[in-house]
Amino acid sequence: MGRLDDDVVIVTGASRGLGKSVTERLSEEGAHVVLTARDEEKLQTVADDLPTESLVAPADVRDREAVRGVVDATVDAFGRVDTLVNNAGVSSLSINDERRPIGEITEEEWDLILDVNLKGVFLFTQAVLPHMYDRESGNVVNVSSGLGRYATEGAAAYVSSKWGLEGFTRVVALEGDDHGVNANSLDPGGLLNTDI
Repeated sequence: MGRLDDDVVIVTGASRGLGKSVTERLSEEGAHVVLTARDEEKLQTVADDLPTESLVAPADVRDREAVRGVVDATVDAFGRVDTLVNNAGVSSLSINDERRPIGEITEEEWDLILDVNLKGVFLFTQAVLPHMYDRESGNVVNVSSGLGRYATEGAAAYVSSKWGLEGFTRVVALEGDDHGVNANSLDPGGLLNTDI
């Protein structure tokens, strides 16, 4: 038996890369994992190899109704949400295979990065908090980056999203304190190949 026996954990961006690895480890530790990302087929492939009961719930983190659907499906299937891992993320590197100076960032690229990396975290967190507050228990883990505390050229949208994420995490922690809910950001460190 693992240390997370029967905990219910939602992981965004669970179809590949870090999200897939986190999902596998949580399941190995005994958690029931709800896998969400846009690609249902990839999610199902990950879920098929998990040792614990899981739920595949495809959604775009930028879509409020889809996000709420994931949380509702989780509560219907498992009765609660113990932990939310906001892992889904995108950067200029993942979109263009290169960093771009501010003058070359399109509005569409800026919006995509901020919407996935920050708005998606807000939508998922907002959807799970009432359930956690009712139980006076829960954890929100936001996958951040060293670029949530430092800046680098050619990554304005990503840096802005991660600085925002760090601030948002602190607010969630402050507001959750009286409700038994913890919030932390996690910096995996280094450059990760998230496309595997």
